[in-house]
Amino acid sequence: MSNFPVKIRGQVHQRGQIKELLVLLTVTLLLPFLCFAEESGFVQNGEWPLGLEPDFLVPIDNPITQSKVLLGKRLFFDKRLSKDKSISCATCHDPAQSFSNGKTVAEGVLGLKGTRNVPSVINRLFGRAQFWDGRSETLESQALAPLLNPSEMAMSKELILERLKADTVYQQLFEDAFDSVPTLDGVSKAIASFERTLLSDSTPFDRYEWNGEKNALSESAIRGLMLFRGKARCSTCHIGTNFTDERFHNLGAGEGEGQKDPGLAQVTKNSADFGKFKTPTLRNITLTAPYMHDGSLETLEDVIVFYNQGGRPNSNLDKEVKALELTNQEKADLLEFLKSLTGPIISVNVEELQALTQ
Repeated sequence: MSNFPVKIRGQVHQRGQIKELLVLLTVTLLLPFLCFAEESGFVQNGEWPLGLEPDFLVPIDNPITQSKVLLGKRLFFDKRLSKDKSISCATCHDPAQSFSNGKTVAEGVLGLKGTRNVPSVINRLFGRAQFWDGRSETLESQALAPLLNPSEMAMSKELILERLKADTVYQQLFEDAFDSVPTLDGVSKAIASFERTLLSDSTPFDRYEWNGEKNALSESAIRGLMLFRGKARCSTCHIGTNFTDERFHNLGAGEGEGQKDPGLAQVTKNSADFGKFKTPTLRNITLTAPYMHDGSLETLEDVIVFYNQGGRPNSNLDKEVKALELTNQEKADLLEFLKSLTGPIISVNVEELQALTQ
């Protein structure tokens, strides 16, 4: 399973008994297995993947360390971080579905439903603002929000700390990662550190584009790539090796003639931002249906039809969203190219991330 080294301090401190240390050692070594025991997905460790540019920023006050990632990994898969202990971060961000959940909108404790589709957390190492509306500037601030949201995990700050402090394994992991008892600041930094290791690439497209493997893409997918960069105008917003400009656009997606969800305007309080949502990555797009901020488009075919018709007209429609007039063959070719953007998900080696930040 995980290759993350486990650091056990050589002194027993106040525990005073070798037996307790051996128990702690055994449990800690089993952490990677325990983390995934009740989850359907699994993430291998790996090296920096083919096709991603190592151009990212890690906060100065939260450098990536092995101990933080191990702690964040356990927190991410721990259902005790929800009020009724029924869901974890990984319930909505399932590794088997590219860290999304395959449902129209988020579902929290007691079956409560949110109003937006669950975005994937892969490649957020390259991200800027978080959430569809960009309300969190960092992964650290994003990490705590679902835990405290009454419609998601419904925890209180006090209950989070109470449960963590009652767990001897967490006591040791926080000591190793932060030299402290469990804290909310540590929770947010550890989860963010783990999420920054989650990368996906090495797709058929990457093998074709970066390794020169001309047989990696079908003739249809190659035609789709040309459309993606040309007539279909996809690369206007889905740019770079992560296929996103990380900006906000109004496509007319959503219910009714415009949008009922204010999107970015809820954050900026600027009416010109009404209905704008962040451009998602297209990495592993075949695994993250349904699509758009509200999950209103069930398939990639639906998405292509939506863009082909020029989105849905409204007063804030992005000027770059225009009718495309794609033929049926061109739609099929574009779909084949989009399918070529799905690849394996890895938790990239911490040592490599550390080296790239120096």
